[in-house]
Amino acid sequence: MTRTNDTADVVVVGSGIVGLGAAYAAARRGLSVIVVDRTDGPGGATIRNFGHLCIGAQAGEARRYADASRELWLRLSRDAGFWLRESGTLVAARHDDEIAVLEAAVPDGGIRMLDADELLRRAPLRRDGIVGGALIETDLQTDPRTAADAIVRHLHGLGVRFRFRTAVTQLSAGRVETTRGTIVTGHTVVAVNHDLDQLLPEIAERHGIQRCALDMMRAAVTLRHPLTAPLLTGWSLVRYGRFSEGSEAAALRERLHTERPDLAALDLNQMYTQLPDGTLIIGDSHATAPSPAPFQPEAAFTAFLAEAEALFDMPAPRVLERWQGVYAKGAEEFLIERGDEGALVLAATTGIGMTTGLGLAEENLTAAFGWTPAMEGTS
Repeated sequence: MTRTNDTADVVVVGSGIVGLGAAYAAARRGLSVIVVDRTDGPGGATIRNFGHLCIGAQAGEARRYADASRELWLRLSRDAGFWLRESGTLVAARHDDEIAVLEAAVPDGGIRMLDADELLRRAPLRRDGIVGGALIETDLQTDPRTAADAIVRHLHGLGVRFRFRTAVTQLSAGRVETTRGTIVTGHTVVAVNHDLDQLLPEIAERHGIQRCALDMMRAAVTLRHPLTAPLLTGWSLVRYGRFSEGSEAAALRERLHTERPDLAALDLNQMYTQLPDGTLIIGDSHATAPSPAPFQPEAAFTAFLAEAEALFDMPAPRVLERWQGVYAKGAEEFLIERGDEGALVLAATTGIGMTTGLGLAEENLTAAFGWTPAMEGTS
């Protein structure tokens, strides 16, 4: 194995969306950057998701990072040349308590209520049971499988160096030891998501980081017209910060769990996105443990398909792929810490990394390293 010594102003450990966001933030300030990852490219949560940038459903700190991420996603899609659309997000309401949750969120702006007819024009759903819905106006959609690779290529064009298939073995002040040699650096950013317990176990334990495994699938479908935006349901409303608090959400959660304990046991987020090739991403379930079992229960996929067929006006989907996503989960939405070795450690710890990761990196690198904001118009 070739061993080399190298130098960079910034070393980023991890090539997921937070790590790519950190590299992008540094490169736009003219700094030299090396990204180190033990895999041969982004392959974790950054590509195993819906491609749904769920900005308007966040609250508090998550909304601030999501808003910052939105501008960075738009800019990257233009400069790196990958598919992204300003789609908004549709919410299908099948019960009055779901309408109540949506209406309670409307005064904060960015959400427009839809009657059943308009929702059905935007989403090819069965009319039976639909009482209305909403459009979350700020949201975006991309294809995570193509977006991540395009961002890597764009960053390479900006001068970022990637050291794939290279593991980090030790961090110290100004040095990153890897299986291919030492990198001398001014700043180190650790963005390894759920693998934090392997590199910096004390920080992972202090923040109670575990792994959340989720089951997902992609299917070929025949719809009467395309789905114009990612689609959420009542099961989504009890998960996302902007909707999940308050008496309306409590009443909705109680009804859902009482009526469908089988779906509650899966910790379901019933949502859908349609990719440019027409296939539908369907999911998802959640199971949290330090090391979740790799065995995917067929009951979850059976439930996904049954719920999709009940909601959409379509024949039975033809399943093309099934997969297990994994992300870091902790008590808080984000992990932000300076390690004893001086590294800045960042993670989104509630499964909203694609939505918030670029902004999380941009804001926290600027604050931690005393950088001025990147010049507008800089690539």
